[in-house]
Amino acid sequence: MERLGEVIMPTESYPVKLARTSLQYYYQHNCIMPVPGDVPANFMVRAGVFVSLKKKGALRGCIGTFLPVQENVAMEIIINAISAAMEDPRFCPVDAEELPELTISVDVLGTPEQVHSEAELDPARYGIIVSNGTCRGLLLPMLDGVDTVAQQIAITRQKAGIGFDEPLEIYRFTVTRYN
Repeated sequence: MERLGEVIMPTESYPVKLARTSLQYYYQHNCIMPVPGDVPANFMVRAGVFVSLKKKGALRGCIGTFLPVQENVAMEIIINAISAAMEDPRFCPVDAEELPELTISVDVLGTPEQVHSEAELDPARYGIIVSNGTCRGLLLPMLDGVDTVAQQIAITRQKAGIGFDEPLEIYRFTVTRYN
């Protein structure tokens, strides 16, 4: 259903509606919208946020912050939605006409905690951050095709540019995923 250039998706959660509204605002005004006045209290705290965009089931953009950089989750969602659409280096920018076709998910991240054993990991429950010096990579949890800890670590190493024989620091984090 479309109304005055807005895409209304009634089954979307609040953070997904906020991400979609921020994209609509950006396409209409070519600037970042302010945080709305009616934001629920749990989105006024600080946390890292990832926004993922899919079109016909295929990834179209995904950008996020593993630690907060904005004043609250609402602004993290607004900024990261625009970044996912316009700045993901793996894809051409999303056109405004694509917005009705996009499925959006928002992941609000818990605080990362260092782990000392792979036994502390579970790709269905925890995302991970791996690092070696200045190289760092992140992989969200609950991803299709990532079923084992070994797969999760291998993919994250590759994303970070860390060789398979190089030492790692590993951190895990939980997410609250909104669709």
